[in-house]
Amino acid sequence: MVFERETIKYGEPDEEVEEEQTPVEEEDTGEDGADEEEEEEEEEEEMVDPLETIRQKCEQTAHCMHAKERLEACETRVGSRSHTEEDCTEELFDFLHARDHCVAEKLFSSVK
Repeated sequence: MVFERETIKYGEPDEEVEEEQTPVEEEDTGEDGADEEEEEEEEEEEMVDPLETIRQKCEQTAHCMHAKERLEACETRVGSRSHTEEDCTEELFDFLHARDHCVAEKLFSSVK
């Protein structure tokens, strides 16, 4: 596996500095290291964020679906116009509020 080491000088971290990157190779630990990496990958695949799962379920409730439909209708209306000052901030906040209200009721029962 190869990691890149990057030095950032005189600028923001997002700026690309290709000249400063140097590849660093990881030492080969043999078969034992490969087994450990496979176990770590399996653990990472099994782990699912409960917040994301609950958010997806809450988005399917009637109240959230209504707010999402209003948001999508607004986005369609605003997208169809070339010159408009309207944005869908209110509809977005309504949808996020409805979803987060549903999530708040369910999330803490699944967290240890």
